[in-house]
Amino acid sequence: MLSRQFSHGVLLCIAALSLGCAPMRTDFVKEPSAALPAVTDTASARYIQSELGLHPEQSGFRLLTGGTNALMSRVVLADHAERSIDLQYFIFDNDATGRLIAQRLMAAADRGVRVRILLDDFELSGEYSLLDALNLHPNISVRVFNPFRARAPSPVKAVQLFLEFRRLNRRMHNKSFIVDNNVAIIGGRNIGDAYFDAGDTNNFRDLDVIAIGSVVAAASRTFDAYWNSDAAYPVAAFGAPQHPERTLARTRAALAHDARQFAQSDYAQASLDKLPEGATADRDGSWIWGRASFVADEPEKVVAKDDPALRIVPRIKTLIADAHQEVLLISPYFVPGASGTRLLCDLSKHGVTVKVLTNSLASTDSTAAQAGYMHYRRPLLACGVQLYELRPVRRETQSAAAGDIWSGTTLHAKAVVIDRSLVFIGSMNMDQRSRVLNTEMGVIVDSAQLAQGVADFFAHATQSDRAFRVEWQADTRRMVWRDSDGTDAHTEPGSGLKRRLEAMLFGILPIEGLL
Repeated sequence: MLSRQFSHGVLLCIAALSLGCAPMRTDFVKEPSAALPAVTDTASARYIQSELGLHPEQSGFRLLTGGTNALMSRVVLADHAERSIDLQYFIFDNDATGRLIAQRLMAAADRGVRVRILLDDFELSGEYSLLDALNLHPNISVRVFNPFRARAPSPVKAVQLFLEFRRLNRRMHNKSFIVDNNVAIIGGRNIGDAYFDAGDTNNFRDLDVIAIGSVVAAASRTFDAYWNSDAAYPVAAFGAPQHPERTLARTRAALAHDARQFAQSDYAQASLDKLPEGATADRDGSWIWGRASFVADEPEKVVAKDDPALRIVPRIKTLIADAHQEVLLISPYFVPGASGTRLLCDLSKHGVTVKVLTNSLASTDSTAAQAGYMHYRRPLLACGVQLYELRPVRRETQSAAAGDIWSGTTLHAKAVVIDRSLVFIGSMNMDQRSRVLNTEMGVIVDSAQLAQGVADFFAHATQSDRAFRVEWQADTRRMVWRDSDGTDAHTEPGSGLKRRLEAMLFGILPIEGLL
């Protein structure tokens, strides 16, 4: 049956052999595994347990709003790992920061730490050689989630997507970094330069939390469910390097070389300047405490029909619907749909202040998603919902003649604050794709202090020099974007003709369920 199941991939590779293609093998071995028990006999573990002992039945959190701190906290946690590291990500780029993380993971594995890396397969391409090499280490295992039938160049991959669109359109969007089953980083960031303020052209404004307490064990159970699910395949199923020992040694040397170069970079110096006492994960200090729940879609969501029992969205919507005073929504891709629009409008009509921060057309990295949002902008404004769109950072592009401006900063954070007391932080966008197609995860925390921290992030990002306030002028029946210099715009500010035409085209297409 397995050979029949992957026949599409084999046929595609035969058709595109000259391009280079690796079909999935049928003789791979997939051993089940589980999270190791939490470490208890190290200084770090004793510190965490002492903190938790002072706050029974609560979990502790630290916000990671800055990209530098988010990166270095991951590095520090990897360096301090004693027994296990489990990573689950939608994207793991083979760039400077991705290779730095890979080098620290290999260093941990060299110390005897067990490392499991679970990545969605959709965005993988130039990363395969790195992942194959990491998987050669006896203490590192790499799996890919819901993979294409064959590892192939983009043209062949596009054909596979066409042939199996229903399956391949569903992706694992989860993001977690769990160390020693004691501490975890959960939030919106993937692994890559753009998520840690290290990108050359564009960087994401994002949110993570470092977490300790019961939510870590829950995150580990979710990792195990995905790791052992039918949709997760060993990366070795696509074959392994012919000379494993030589490949591993060469990769170890290359990663060490790149890490030394990174340590001498301007970014590293800026990290020292920004974090003179070390990353947040590297030092004792105050935690934000609250009763918390870890929530995650079931891995079966990628193969099942639209079953609410597998999804976290119904729970998040219930929390929002129960708001009494205020709802703050942060989502880079905001496509609420008819039901979401009704929910927010009903809240607004009953006196609840509803504010949304999302991307502008000029700042987004997804014109299609922005077109979906634009469809609901007017009805949301008409019922009193306040909309803020991240301002672009002006920079000349190759299409400057067409008036295009690409943003140097794109919103990527995903969070909800309810009545300044309850907060959700995770990987889930407020769009149809996160609701139905992708798997998501996050934490729900009952903490006025953490809620205020995210509210401060919202307030900072929506200041007039950082975001447009979008309004609907009923008398002129026109949209208006309020600018910090007192001028108003009546078309998508900062975006050129090409991008506006793209948004118009996407807005016509019947693709909202894919956004």
